[in-house]
Amino acid sequence: MKYVSEFRDSALAKGLIAQVCRLSSTPARFMEFCGGHTVTIFRYGIRQVLPQTVTMVSGPGCPVCVTANKDLDKTIALAHFPDVILATFGDMLRIPGSHSSLQQAKAEGADVRMVYSAMDALNIARENPEKHVIFVGIGFETTAPTIAASVLQAAKEGLDNYYILSLHKLSPPVVKALLDSGEVNLDGFICPGHVSTVTGSQAWEFISRDYGIPCVVSGFEPLDVLHSISMLVSQVETKRAEVEIAYRRGVQPEGNPTALRLMREVFAPCPADWRGMGEIPASGLKLREAYLEFDAETAFDIDSGPTRETEGCLCGQILRGVATPQDCPLFGKACTPEEPVGPCMVSSEGSCSAYYRYGGEHA
Repeated sequence: MKYVSEFRDSALAKGLIAQVCRLSSTPARFMEFCGGHTVTIFRYGIRQVLPQTVTMVSGPGCPVCVTANKDLDKTIALAHFPDVILATFGDMLRIPGSHSSLQQAKAEGADVRMVYSAMDALNIARENPEKHVIFVGIGFETTAPTIAASVLQAAKEGLDNYYILSLHKLSPPVVKALLDSGEVNLDGFICPGHVSTVTGSQAWEFISRDYGIPCVVSGFEPLDVLHSISMLVSQVETKRAEVEIAYRRGVQPEGNPTALRLMREVFAPCPADWRGMGEIPASGLKLREAYLEFDAETAFDIDSGPTRETEGCLCGQILRGVATPQDCPLFGKACTPEEPVGPCMVSSEGSCSAYYRYGGEHA
């Protein structure tokens, strides 16, 4: 069995694989929402060891990948403002917008810096009081509380040169949008473990309640994913639709009350644009009125110019689960990790990157 020897417990892995094969008799399509799960599935060859009755579909759980070109263009425009330091996570640097990228802006002289957390950006603001420091707030519910904490700290210190460009996305609304679209038929969800440490498993109850689809919250070890698939198969075979947790070491039903309080104190839900999906109501986060002084879109008159999409790139369809990377005419040819055309090939959690690096699909 491919890569099973690399599992932390190969005997347990083989047992879980055998259990899935023994239990599964009904054809089922399961979506792993998170890009981290996609990477695990491909890196450890999990698709290859599943029975033919089980099909895995990759979802939109890569926050960099789902960021629309319109929003990427805003970040690039802000980077070119005088006396601005733009701070962001590493994957954002290489993501192509309509006409450029942050990496190109940096090469042209913009002060663009890679950071590992919002607190790093806050420290840059402290050290550069004469500059406007803009942190690109990107991610799902996992990163939003820490970014909210940075805003509260900036307010406490009276920093007037720290700003957030909030490009946050909320996970449950996009899942609802996918299910309502009817584009992809699904029989189960592997729900994101890191997001669920904040939201709790309760965030996914609407999937089983309103759509009759089983859900399992999974960790990111290969054994976690195999265990979650086994639990989903069991629900399908017994005709149940429940929300179960296979990541008890990190997730509780109620989530993390402190993190949720921080997020809700600073941010409010708002519409957000998703690559390939358009505007989804209440799927983004904006700064509340009390913290608008830290809002980059309020502080700067941003003119990012016309937005365009890259011809031939199927990232939008891939994120919706209606296409796979090998369906894209650019995959492995014009678009590779070294010369990426679309964000799904740039991000370490992108489906195209995972397919290319681990799937052997480009050969």
